[in-house]
Amino acid sequence: MRVSARRDYYEVLGVARDASPEEVKRQYRKLALKFHPDRNRSADAQEHFKEISEAYAVISDDKKRRMYDAHGHAGVDGQQGGAGGFGGTSFEEMFSGGGNIFETIFGSTGGAGVRRGRDMLHEMSLTLEDVLHGKMLEIDIKKDVECNSCGGSGSSDGRRETCGTCGGSGAIRRGRESGFASLFSIGPCNRCGATGSVIRSPCKKCSGSGKRRGTRHVSQKIPPGVEEGDYTLEGEGEYVPGGQNGDLILRIRIRRHEHFVRRGADLVHKLEVGMVDAAVGYEADVPTLEGSRRLSVPAGSQHGDMLTIRGQGLPRQEREGRGDLVVALGVTVPKKLSREQRRLLEEFRRL
Repeated sequence: MRVSARRDYYEVLGVARDASPEEVKRQYRKLALKFHPDRNRSADAQEHFKEISEAYAVISDDKKRRMYDAHGHAGVDGQQGGAGGFGGTSFEEMFSGGGNIFETIFGSTGGAGVRRGRDMLHEMSLTLEDVLHGKMLEIDIKKDVECNSCGGSGSSDGRRETCGTCGGSGAIRRGRESGFASLFSIGPCNRCGATGSVIRSPCKKCSGSGKRRGTRHVSQKIPPGVEEGDYTLEGEGEYVPGGQNGDLILRIRIRRHEHFVRRGADLVHKLEVGMVDAAVGYEADVPTLEGSRRLSVPAGSQHGDMLTIRGQGLPRQEREGRGDLVVALGVTVPKKLSREQRRLLEEFRRL
């Protein structure tokens, strides 16, 4: 299982944020043809195609694009629907050009592509202490799982027959005449659900669906130094018989801390210093995520000065080691003085 941050959709498609709809469409056509798993047999082609299609489903839609530009992935999660390229989308529109469109997209062997389960979302909040040490995620997810009676086949006797509607391809071609041109689209076969085969004797436990509602325990180490954002646990989403499981999107938020503000791998702590201590200097006890540390505040310190305790921040993600604890000095002036305090200050001013 791989944990990975979700990439920016514009980066996925390789277009600028102000790219026109025509530029977005043209780039998607180029990438989809390159990475379609029925044409590209490399190990990561299917993952690339899924990522490209997800990005296009958002960036090609004006409303979703505005939401994404304003709020990022959080603004469009759950709105993508299908992965922009199958599910009834007109391939005449997406991949115009000469030749047989069916073979251009699916390859000469046919097939409607790999069915994929729905992605799921789990939100969790971490403390800065969790970020320092890492945390083991232990959750039970209720979702569709494989039917344990038929092994996901949906058949009581394990047999399936070739679908007579699509001829086993899993896809059907619909067309109509429009003037001098023939327009058509390719979509999943409704009879077999794009599997290319049908069941004569359905499993009684799952009614032929090949799946049931169940609980899946997920155990995943959250690494030290993790940032806020969305991370993907691949294959931990909804189960689809004969297809590919969806993903579990782990949305991580970092709780506010009473002593520190996070700045990447560094932590910032504000230390209130009296004006006399700032003038003459003193030793202060400063909190860290692992207890307190002694810090020398030099004489003549000013409001806003920054002092650094090396290696007392958070683990760095890009390289070894830890960030620093930055102590921001806030020099305070008392609002009320006793007679003796005022006398001494007046005397000091005359010196």
